[in-house]
Amino acid sequence: MSEHGHEVVSPAQIANSVRALLPFWGHLVVTEITEQTCRGYVRQRRHSITGEAVAAGTVRNDIIVLAAAIRHDFQQGRLTRLVHIWMPPASKRRERWLTRQEAASLIRAARNGQHGRRHLPLFILMGIYTAARKEAILSLRWTQVDFGRGMIDFRTPGREATSKGRAQIPIPRRLMTFLRYARRHSSPTGFVIQYNGKPIKDVRKGFRFICKRAGLDGICPHTLRHTAATWMVRADVPWWQIARYLGHTTTRQIEMTYGHHRPEWLSAAASSFDRRA
Repeated sequence: MSEHGHEVVSPAQIANSVRALLPFWGHLVVTEITEQTCRGYVRQRRHSITGEAVAAGTVRNDIIVLAAAIRHDFQQGRLTRLVHIWMPPASKRRERWLTRQEAASLIRAARNGQHGRRHLPLFILMGIYTAARKEAILSLRWTQVDFGRGMIDFRTPGREATSKGRAQIPIPRRLMTFLRYARRHSSPTGFVIQYNGKPIKDVRKGFRFICKRAGLDGICPHTLRHTAATWMVRADVPWWQIARYLGHTTTRQIEMTYGHHRPEWLSAAASSFDRRA
């Protein structure tokens, strides 16, 4: 973590995994990392002593962090060979996205509630109108928002490029008003999403609270990105524009994930059966 964790997309998420990993793995050696011990970790983590349910995806991310640490030590010459690390199966891809009515309910719940009412409404609007990931929004500074050109640059200077690319996008008209208001009430060099002048480390707790208040189930901060992509696909925005907006270099993943939302999805295939041979 001290060597490489600060360079990754979400250092806070890596730190959380490390804290969860250490009690189980801290006294073991690399040769003791087997399928049996990995399964034991999963069982223990899913049924923690706190009694709180830990999502399968969170536990899988812990194992991914463990595997990355082993690979890093091997590349640094501290290990003579790599060990096979068993992975729990990946969770089924979430299909949940918000209708416009649900999005309005969520924003209304954030504005009316006391918990996070100063930063959560703007976070939600940013998530829906920019399609940026949670980490990109929370780390965004006002110096990356160009009101003159009407652009937001989520790319962080000096940040190593990863598979989770960040985009430079025009500011949607509906978002511009809220950004201008927020800018007038915060430091010009500070974070866009902040509370009393300080950056927000995470929004999961407050987000869960307002989802409950709004009566919405099965959503998380990343649902906002799914919502943005789905709305663009349903509006028939060209694939390449959606891909660039989401920070992707190709359209393949966008088409595979959201293609079924296209108005003409598989219509050509279906109509082919109506033709005469």
